[in-house]
Amino acid sequence: MNLPENFLNIMKDILQDEYDDFLKSFEIENVKGLRINTLKIDKYSFIDKNLFNLESIPWCNEGFYMKNYDEERPAKHPYYHCGLYYIQEPSAMIPVEVLDPQPGDKVLDIAAAPGGKTTQIAAKLQNKGVIVSNDISPKRVRALEKNINLFGIKNSIILNDSPENIKNNFNNYFDKILIDAPCSGEGMFKRDKKALSDWDEKNNNQLSILQRDILSNTASMLKPGGRLVYSTCTFSLIENEGTIDWFLKEFPEFKVLDIEGLHSLSAGMPHLIGASEYISKTRRAWPHKIHGDGHFIALLQKKNSVIEDIPQPIFPNKNNFSSDELSIINQFFIDTLNVEEKNIIKIKNKVYIPTDIDRNISGVRIISNGIYLGELKKNRFIPSQQYAMTLEMKDAKNVVNISSKDINSYKYLKGETIMLENNKGWNLICIDNYPCGWAKGNGDSLKNYYEPSWRMR
Repeated sequence: MNLPENFLNIMKDILQDEYDDFLKSFEIENVKGLRINTLKIDKYSFIDKNLFNLESIPWCNEGFYMKNYDEERPAKHPYYHCGLYYIQEPSAMIPVEVLDPQPGDKVLDIAAAPGGKTTQIAAKLQNKGVIVSNDISPKRVRALEKNINLFGIKNSIILNDSPENIKNNFNNYFDKILIDAPCSGEGMFKRDKKALSDWDEKNNNQLSILQRDILSNTASMLKPGGRLVYSTCTFSLIENEGTIDWFLKEFPEFKVLDIEGLHSLSAGMPHLIGASEYISKTRRAWPHKIHGDGHFIALLQKKNSVIEDIPQPIFPNKNNFSSDELSIINQFFIDTLNVEEKNIIKIKNKVYIPTDIDRNISGVRIISNGIYLGELKKNRFIPSQQYAMTLEMKDAKNVVNISSKDINSYKYLKGETIMLENNKGWNLICIDNYPCGWAKGNGDSLKNYYEPSWRMR
């Protein structure tokens, strides 16, 4: 691999005797990983299916190395489309493990796209508490939305705004915050040619300014006593130790905490940039010391203080259903499902179960709030792909359960009509008992309602 000369000189100064081992890590094939979605299946049930050649990742209980990724093609398996797992670079699983979200926590992922860390957080929350996921890029936020929906997450809010605009709505609100910051991506050089071709030493300084801006605008959203993880996938001292050292000096209400239990990680290097000694509590995952690309992680805590906040509803005055609309929705549940949904709201013609949150976030660009149930359209209710992914097979009265080995499972995921008789009305389509979408039967066949943008190519 042809690495930039300036980059190599910088790494030689940083690593000294370890430099040669670091260079050799670029000759090793990319490491692929998979993380189980415990919202849908537990670890041991997944292992028992014996789908892939897996090896446990030491820092993530639900994470596995994929030994035969190219041959096994996990993104083409029907279980991927059922949301049973997420394909993720192994070292990228470390920051959420350090953050350690617990069921009931209110968590913010401020730079969340494409959603790997958000889905990891949500699985740990087990649909209790709230996960607010934001990305400033309108294009990237669509990938985030898809992955949240694929995982069947019920307690999410997706935003597409700047931290500066969001912060006033969430003052002292979150128990935990993840900042997986935009960075120079030096740890991704092996797998991302653009990161390699775009690298320039000047970019390290420019990106550190952006990282400081994100940290500055996020700090006030953390509760006193709450914890914040800052992470990058780069080796740059200025983007890592330098950024954290600056932040702690500018925001003295924060302190850096020890990261315990991850023995494969190396200590931060404050001495190389003249930073405070407590920066040594930050951690680095070097690619020549772990089986993965590499990451930088800092665990911070906001010191306790007295706060006052006035809770406000998120969507006031939105429950404006007509009696006919409620009748149509209720009929759908009577005919199709064994569950009764409450606290629904309507925004235009779309129906939601909003995430329970005690803040008014009007003025912030909201992509999604809670579960999008479906759309009222010409005296009909059309259930959404997202809603199907939040259900279990037992929740539906009308189910078509297809084996993952049946060609019909692939036909459905490709958007084709399924020729099955005696299945009238809305049917929840499942593969090996796991929901993956809707189809509407006419007695002779099933019209496919699988989300077009998700269809298998």
